[in-house]
Amino acid sequence: MEALRLILLYVHLIGFALLLGGSIAQYASGKLRINAAMLWGAVIQLLTGLGLSAPLRGGGDDEPAPAKLVTKLVIALLIFVMVFFSRKRDVVNRGHFLAIVGLTLVNAAVAVFWR
Repeated sequence: MEALRLILLYVHLIGFALLLGGSIAQYASGKLRINAAMLWGAVIQLLTGLGLSAPLRGGGDDEPAPAKLVTKLVIALLIFVMVFFSRKRDVVNRGHFLAIVGLTLVNAAVAVFWR
């Protein structure tokens, strides 16, 4: 089961890289829109996050707190909704786009700093 958890974690990090890297590349291009990397990153993050939160291990002290998991799930759902429903627009509002980037960074911060 540990191997499965590590594979899910690896794919989860790839999703993060797609979401953040895609948004930075799009921001640098000057045209704020949702690209395929952002959409796939949000989907991968949500699905692998759900897989990682499943009780794959037998419990113990290294299990994350339920409040942390709920917080990360809510943020991931917000990111997914913001990306999914804006994906067909030619131009996305600057505040909306920066909120996606900000929430992505906040979600990573929750993962790293909340123990």
